[in-house]
Amino acid sequence: MAAEKLLSDAAARDVLRRIVQLYPKSEGSLLWDNRFHLVCAVMMSAQTTDLMVNRIMPKFTEDFPLPETLANAPISAIEADINHLNLYHSKAAHLKAAAQMLVEKYQGVVPNTLAELVKLPGVGEKTASVVLADGFGIPAIAVDTHVTRIAKRFHIVPANAKPHEIKLRLEAVLPKEEWIATHHALIYFGRYTMPARLKNVDPYTLLPTKKS
Repeated sequence: MAAEKLLSDAAARDVLRRIVQLYPKSEGSLLWDNRFHLVCAVMMSAQTTDLMVNRIMPKFTEDFPLPETLANAPISAIEADINHLNLYHSKAAHLKAAAQMLVEKYQGVVPNTLAELVKLPGVGEKTASVVLADGFGIPAIAVDTHVTRIAKRFHIVPANAKPHEIKLRLEAVLPKEEWIATHHALIYFGRYTMPARLKNVDPYTLLPTKKS
C-alpha cells in the first residue's frame, strides 16, 4: 500500500487561509458571561450542539453564578438544569468537581495555561484550548470533530492522526496570530460548507478562489 501523501507546510497553510477567507469574521457560538461559565459551557458542549447548551445557559448561570455556588450544589440540582444534554449525569459530576478544584486550588479564578486547565476534572485539551482562545485571547487551535475531518480530508494530517497530533500540525504551519481565527473558521467550514455527509465531494471544490 502506498504511503499517504500529505500536504507541505505551504500547501496546508494555503488551504487553511482560504477557509478563513470564506469565514473571516467567525467566532465562538457558545453563550457565556465570564470565564467560569465559559469553562462550564464548553464542558457541557461535548457530544451536544452549542445551540442546546445555549438554551440552558441562562438558568444555569442564574442558579450557579460562582464556582463556589456550583461546588456546593447537590448533584441533583446540577442535573436538573442540564438534563436535556447528552451524558448529563457524568457532565454534572465533572462540573461540580471542576468547580471544587477551582475554589480549592485557584481561589475561584480560572487559570490561563493549558497545563493547569487540563487538571480540572472533565477538561481535556480541546476544552482547555477553547477557554484559552475565547476566554483569554491566548492563541490556540481546538480540535473537534469538524477540525479533525477537515485536516484529514485535505491530507494536512494522516488519516490515523490523533487530536493532539492534529493540533500540533495545524499550529506548526500557521503563525500564532492566525490560530484563533483559523480555529473558528474551521468549525464554521465543517458545520456549513463541508459537513460529514459530503464525504464523496472533492474538498477543494468547496474552497473559495485562491487569492492572487
